[in-house]
Amino acid sequence: MAELSVRFYSDTLKREVSFLMIIPNDIRTDFPRNDLKCTNRPTKTLFLLHGYSGIAQNWLPGNLFEQYNFAVVIPSAENSFWIDGEATGRQFGAFLGVELLEYVQKTFHLAMSAQDTYLLGYSMGGFGALHTAFAYPKKFSKVAALSSALIYKEVAQMKEGTGNSVANYDYYKMCFGEPSKLLQSDNNPEYLLKKQIAAGEKIPEIFMACGTEDFLINENRDFHNFLLSQKVPHTYCESKGIHNMDFWQEYAAKFIPMMFSKN
Repeated sequence: MAELSVRFYSDTLKREVSFLMIIPNDIRTDFPRNDLKCTNRPTKTLFLLHGYSGIAQNWLPGNLFEQYNFAVVIPSAENSFWIDGEATGRQFGAFLGVELLEYVQKTFHLAMSAQDTYLLGYSMGGFGALHTAFAYPKKFSKVAALSSALIYKEVAQMKEGTGNSVANYDYYKMCFGEPSKLLQSDNNPEYLLKKQIAAGEKIPEIFMACGTEDFLINENRDFHNFLLSQKVPHTYCESKGIHNMDFWQEYAAKFIPMMFSKN
């Protein structure tokens, strides 16, 4: 595999940015590899999104990219929730869904169609993966969201001077905009998904999982029930686990074969 660290100037974020990339383009030929399952098709691409307080270097899901023949693009988005803030240089949603995607297409000739382009994220990145899939349904065809920080209803109730154990009101306002307006904005994934359904958009295939001991389990169950109410097909799993890398590795190993074994 090729491991790349790429730096370029982002017009969207108004600064130089970098991302990591893994390309499975040098599989050894001097001994048989019985675990390789998808070498007879063009390489697909997975955008991997980190969580709150994370960076691109936090996680790579095993050697599954070699087994299922997909490149991995791993950007960093600070603590942005992967959505567009109001301030200049805070358009992390457009950076991921437009600029970075187009850069990968032009530079590496990967992710050339939605059918070849997927998202996977954990915690804040799980929120970002779902939100990006709904914001750009023509560009991504599958999304996996693990222990997603689907806290938009909590944020919508925040008042100035409040917050939670993770961050204060001003941080959430910077990310999501005015909290009192959040539920009727595109930063609410429920609102955004309903809008795309009404517009007749094809919704990407959704995979979700959360641990039963995770502090975000109720938010994930609520979103699962919302998807059921909207008749949106999806895969939802719960099992014993907390908000940690052990659980995310477990479900990456379960979901990636489900996502990438199909043509």
